[in-house]
Amino acid sequence: MGPERKLYQKIKKSFSNFSLIRLENNSLHGTPDLLVSNARGHFFTIELKVTKSNKIKFSPHQISFHVKHPNNTFILVESLDQRCLKLFEGARIKELVACGFKLEPLCLGLDACRLKLETL
Repeated sequence: MGPERKLYQKIKKSFSNFSLIRLENNSLHGTPDLLVSNARGHFFTIELKVTKSNKIKFSPHQISFHVKHPNNTFILVESLDQRCLKLFEGARIKELVACGFKLEPLCLGLDACRLKLETL
């Protein structure tokens, strides 16, 4: 099982009161990994990323998606080196590309990320 799939399994387990739809789309490059609805009926997307360093790799299509859709999009990044998880708003994709995992997140840790997304 790949690292992003393992991250998805963690999220699936922790986000039990969310509706998660895993998007595996080969025709629309750059589409985020998850379409999510919280208990309040709010829809948003989450791009999953796993890194072993400060640098987070994004395709040009992924960057373009978040530039075109800055609202209700999120990027959840797990650092295998630092053993932590950070949530970023999709609108900050260019900063995330430039600064990497050092960028100040919206939330830090799986529980904090879940609580933040519950309040949308």
